[in-house]
Amino acid sequence: MSEAGVIHDIGYQRYSGPRLGRAAVFGALYQHGLRATFGLGRSAKSKIFPWGVASVVLLVAVINAAVRSQTGTLLFDYYQFNDTMSWLVIFFVAIVAPELVSRDLRAGVLPLYFSRPLRAADYVWAKVAALITGVWLLLGVPQLIMFLGAAFTTKTGMSGVWDELGLLMPGWAYSLLWAFVFASISLLVASLTGKRAFAAGGIVAVFLMTAPVVGVLSIMPSDTAQHLAGLASPISLINGVEIWLRDRTDLGLDIGEFGPIYAIEAFCLITACLLLLLARYRKVASL
Repeated sequence: MSEAGVIHDIGYQRYSGPRLGRAAVFGALYQHGLRATFGLGRSAKSKIFPWGVASVVLLVAVINAAVRSQTGTLLFDYYQFNDTMSWLVIFFVAIVAPELVSRDLRAGVLPLYFSRPLRAADYVWAKVAALITGVWLLLGVPQLIMFLGAAFTTKTGMSGVWDELGLLMPGWAYSLLWAFVFASISLLVASLTGKRAFAAGGIVAVFLMTAPVVGVLSIMPSDTAQHLAGLASPISLINGVEIWLRDRTDLGLDIGEFGPIYAIEAFCLITACLLLLLARYRKVASL
């Protein structure tokens, strides 16, 4: 009897197709994250809340466009639309951000993600980009509806359309600022726990519990403290940037001459959250 081993050919073949690399993995992860933002490809239960919020936001935009076309009265402009929808945006990111990152932490699949060729930075930027896109679409699509309603009912022809477009573009830029602030903060909080309920509660707490601090600082006897009070809350911080850029005084927040400080803090807040998020996942990848 021969003791030599025998190799049996059972039909397996080496993969000879294209190897797409990190860019393709990043794109696939971004696409998956964006779909997960709105519950696409998941159960009906996962679609209820994001599409429910999106439906309410769209309905408000349609009502605003209808009232403007019928009466000529503008309930709110593109900037005010974001401010009005702030509470819905908070609850949207509180549900979606844990869906994007907490699920992976709890399932323990990150070591698989961070094997070659995907890196921790790729994972972080894909998730951040997906949520930024989701929040911007949540606000930007209704703003587009408002624009179309105004464009089709304008009485000044193409000049009116161009004027309205000139108002829409800054409104979209303002929505992008909202998306960056909300996405960076919510993903950082959600990355700290694998339990989605805890992550959602933490995100809501960050946005809501900072609001009373603004109220306390705004009644301080010092004018400087009153002007800087809005720096204590993400929502009032964004409002402060709007007040500075548009020279508005009707938002209930007095920033005095500290408008540039609000813009600098908004930039620093976004940058700090993203760097901390990256450090968090580099630590996870090294475990």
